[in-house]
Amino acid sequence: MNCGRMEGRLIRQEDSVPDIGGEKGCGMLGAGFFLIIFLLFPGILLHAQIESFRTFVDAIIEVTPEKMTGTAVNIGINNSVLINLGPEARFLRGIELEITAPQSWLQYRGALVMAIYNNINPQTGTGITDFSGNRIAFEALPNRLRIIYHIPIRAQHGLRTTTTVSVPSGIAQPGTFPIMFRLSQVMKGLPDEFERTTFNLVARPILSDEGAVRFVTRFPPQLRNRPFTVLINDNVISNLNEQVLLREGEHHLVVLSDDYRNESRRFIVERGRVIDLIIELQDPTPIIIFEAPQNARIFLNNALIRNTTDPVTVEPGTHEVRFQVGDYTVTRTLNIQRGRTYRIALAVDLTIQEDE
Repeated sequence: MNCGRMEGRLIRQEDSVPDIGGEKGCGMLGAGFFLIIFLLFPGILLHAQIESFRTFVDAIIEVTPEKMTGTAVNIGINNSVLINLGPEARFLRGIELEITAPQSWLQYRGALVMAIYNNINPQTGTGITDFSGNRIAFEALPNRLRIIYHIPIRAQHGLRTTTTVSVPSGIAQPGTFPIMFRLSQVMKGLPDEFERTTFNLVARPILSDEGAVRFVTRFPPQLRNRPFTVLINDNVISNLNEQVLLREGEHHLVVLSDDYRNESRRFIVERGRVIDLIIELQDPTPIIIFEAPQNARIFLNNALIRNTTDPVTVEPGTHEVRFQVGDYTVTRTLNIQRGRTYRIALAVDLTIQEDE
């Protein structure tokens, strides 16, 4: 075997896939040289320009927050998978690609490279097609049985490369989808069974720590379309017709109005979910709710309350309430304020005292 010259070559700017090899032994040597150059000068192999290439598309999949378990497909050597974004992509900060290799892959170190493209054209179905796209990631496929890539889809993604996860430097903005994941052979002289090898690929969403609220406003029949102000975490919401992105966790809602009852409450936002935040606007007329024994007679401003189980509406100001049970009478004066609810209960207590 003559390995004095390398029949393969490093990828050039006009090439889409490097071609390194010759006979099997020389192919291994060429792949080693390719890996050394790639590790020392990765910028040589990654250039942001449109490339044209032919590939076989094994599958088209969609990534969505609604399917956290992901979608699994098989991808062959020199083949590709197209990846689309589903609804609510705004909750994603990236896409995880988990590749599971067969055991035989361990003996072919440096034989494959992966590439990721965005701005794919045409956006076609499965099968063999001539494509053009912008290559945003390119590297030798690691010689492991489980390979994980985290592909950022926003600038502030917070994703980090670790010993088990690789984060490409390129960002696939949502407007550039679908993206294409492609496996290409860079070593010649390999057995036919290697070229028939397939890898399992699972694409999963990587959620941000955000959710959203959708406002649902309900007016009282007699008071429709009066002005009110909504604040979330002390920030005024200017347009209730638009959903608001919030970090997951607890938030504070305040409703202020001169025509409706003011409201203050807490609500929870879940990661990757849209919740309906119902704003039930209420008539600001004060309400009194009475609680007393069945045999009690209740008077409001000297007028007998016939049905004590129903709330009673009153005008703001000073009012007198009188409870009468047999010969026992209790009278109180109330200063009623607008937009408040008052619960008035007659408490009957029993005291037992024991003397020696």
